[in-house]
Amino acid sequence: MTNFDPIVLARLQFASNMTFHILFPTISIAMGWALLFFKTRFVATGRQHWMDAYQFWIKIFSLTFALGVVSGITMSFQFGTNWPGFMSTVGNVAGPLLAYEVLTAFFLEATMLGIMLFGRGRVSERVHTGATLLVALGTTASAFWILALNSWMHTPAGFEMINGQAHVTSWLEVIFNPSFPYRLTHMLIASGLTVGFLLAGISAFRWLRNDRGEDVMATLKTGVYLAALLIPLQIVVGDLHGLNTLHHQPAKIAAMEGIWQTQRGAPAVLFALPDQDSQSNRFEIAIPRLASFYLTHDFNGEVKGINEFGDQHPPVAPVFWAFRTMVGTGLLMLAVSWLGAWQLRRDKSLRPWLARVLVVMTFAGWLALISGWYVTEIGRQPWLVSGLLTAAQAASKVPAANIALTLTLYLTLYAALLVSYVKVVFHLARKAGQKTVAASPTGAAPYPTTAGVQHA
Repeated sequence: MTNFDPIVLARLQFASNMTFHILFPTISIAMGWALLFFKTRFVATGRQHWMDAYQFWIKIFSLTFALGVVSGITMSFQFGTNWPGFMSTVGNVAGPLLAYEVLTAFFLEATMLGIMLFGRGRVSERVHTGATLLVALGTTASAFWILALNSWMHTPAGFEMINGQAHVTSWLEVIFNPSFPYRLTHMLIASGLTVGFLLAGISAFRWLRNDRGEDVMATLKTGVYLAALLIPLQIVVGDLHGLNTLHHQPAKIAAMEGIWQTQRGAPAVLFALPDQDSQSNRFEIAIPRLASFYLTHDFNGEVKGINEFGDQHPPVAPVFWAFRTMVGTGLLMLAVSWLGAWQLRRDKSLRPWLARVLVVMTFAGWLALISGWYVTEIGRQPWLVSGLLTAAQAASKVPAANIALTLTLYLTLYAALLVSYVKVVFHLARKAGQKTVAASPTGAAPYPTTAGVQHA
């Protein structure tokens, strides 16, 4: 490890932290709104199964929120330990945006979460519902500020450089930089899809264990229909995001598409093994002119190749394969959610085969999210702030051995925490099912298979 490049190790360490951290805000952002939906349905209808759903899923929300907070703290330390050049150069931009996130979002979430968890029965139903709304708003506000900063790092605007430091000239331009609307929308929809499949998968798991109460079927339907609604929207937003990226970060698009030479009528490469040394694709399978069509909306549109950018382009293979993983997972999510929605509406019941598929897809949103995040962040390299600050310029002088040690510790801890999180989620599902079955006079499921669908 001591022979490794310390910059590469520092990037791997931050990537491991970010990979672990982003899993949890992705759930908590949309889960807050799902909880609000369950609560308002209970208030509007008075039906207990909506409150049962609320009480079950708030446990998972709380666990997710806690892990998101803990994993986020370690990233803050790395700004100082591994990337001091980042804050010394753009701290006048990044510092306030991170502070706004804490002041307007985190404090709100943490305070209102206490009322959500322990306040029902001690405060009025209206106040409890209001606390749920504020938590949902807080999670979204958190995403707003973090995505504003991240987007600014990709498409910086509203600043001027004075003595090697960025100084804000317009906060509106900083926040609403050219890529921000697309990234925020893309992320919020991704969060909704992640939660949709989580709701459906855990509910299907409970159903397969004969926990077939109305709350189980209500949350399963909510998850499937939410995913079926959001996935086509994500495709549209993804296309718009791609056009924005083509305009502002063409090197990233070239790496995503595996296009080495600038050309008109660029093909869509379905499969290839990108070869950095020869600047070519081995074993390429492609559809002629299709990439030009969906990138420029013109079959003869020009797409810049990687060769246009000299050494100022990202590593091609990781971006190329991460993009295909994201798209492939998205198409699978589209097929499963639409098939599930069609089957539920047609048969008015859940089939075992569909339940098993939904269980397998429980964390599909995580796979799509992480691969998309790798496309975004690896695709920005070698820049930390596009056109302004490279990763090499921002890196610290910490020895490679020290970074390697902490990286190993982080990876070990995160792997253990991630496995524990998944096990606890399924443990909560099993425990809820045991209570439901125990409450039934016959010891069997208290509702027939179709009851939840008919009454949800």
